[in-house]
Amino acid sequence: MTSGPNYYYTWTTAQPATPRISTSRKELAHLSIAFAVLTADLVILLGGGGLLLHGSGGLLANLSISVVLASAAAALTGFLFHELAHKVYAQRHGFWAEFRMSPFGLVFSMVSSLTGFLWAAPGATIVSGMPDHDLENWGRTSLAGPVTNAVFGVAFYLGAIATFAANSVYYPWFILLAWFNGWFATFNLLPFGPLDGAKVLRWSKAVWVTAIVAIGAFTAVAMLVLYGVTNPFLAR
Repeated sequence: MTSGPNYYYTWTTAQPATPRISTSRKELAHLSIAFAVLTADLVILLGGGGLLLHGSGGLLANLSISVVLASAAAALTGFLFHELAHKVYAQRHGFWAEFRMSPFGLVFSMVSSLTGFLWAAPGATIVSGMPDHDLENWGRTSLAGPVTNAVFGVAFYLGAIATFAANSVYYPWFILLAWFNGWFATFNLLPFGPLDGAKVLRWSKAVWVTAIVAIGAFTAVAMLVLYGVTNPFLAR
């Protein structure tokens, strides 16, 4: 009598594959156009002496490579990565999501920038397949954008601290970028209409209050530093 080898089997639950992140030519075109227009809006504001930096001298009077780079960085981190965060969270959880620009919003943002104030509504990330009653996924998808802004805001604020300590001329630009990300996140967390805050609030009041209070406080601090009331260390 012979005996064969012993085989042992361990049964485990198969792990579902993580949905891949996808895009389309249409989405890339819409993102590129919206990014370019928002960058141009910010160049007009910062280069023409809008409300942000109190310049003077007319349209693009203060245009420089620093203005262009700061405007592009603000549009990239404040807007583009905000929208991509919505998209990535939704797609990672099995839903279709792509950005679509708003032609009217882009035109209006350009007009508003010429008056010295930016009202930016370049478009939105459209999500399909997520049930209306799935409040958690809607809330988390919506929260992803402001949280991304907050992360960039803190990173830029740390950059401001480092450049301020080094007496660098770039310190104000880091503060500007920190404030812009904080402001964009705080505005989007307002609990009205199609803004992110409305969906976060429907999902969890505690999460919404924590997010808007924390990010709003950070934005207020960055604004005080931006306008010279204090330095990044909150001391004189």
